[in-house]
Amino acid sequence: MSNSKQKEKTNMIINGVEYAPVKKVSGTRAVVVVDRGWIFAGDVTRKDGRIYLSRALHVFKWESIGFAGMIENTKKANADLRPIADVDIPEGSEIFCVPVPDDWGL
Repeated sequence: MSNSKQKEKTNMIINGVEYAPVKKVSGTRAVVVVDRGWIFAGDVTRKDGRIYLSRALHVFKWESIGFAGMIENTKKANADLRPIADVDIPEGSEIFCVPVPDDWGL
């Protein structure tokens, strides 16, 4: 097989368990879940005890699929992603953070 034509990676089933290829994330974009139920997405910069998000989105709601499904496919989840101004979050408010591709939600 030549370098110009690579085989597409597909899911595999081994002993009844389905495995999927790892999707590499190269940038700093992430979905950040913070206290009081807020969920934001953006390009993350961490400095001096603060989390700064640029190209920010408020993950307002999604339907008929769990959080992981919404991360995987915002269209299928019918996610309501609302562009907002850059966000400044105290580091202690972060519950968890999920890295996503650089164009996630845009």
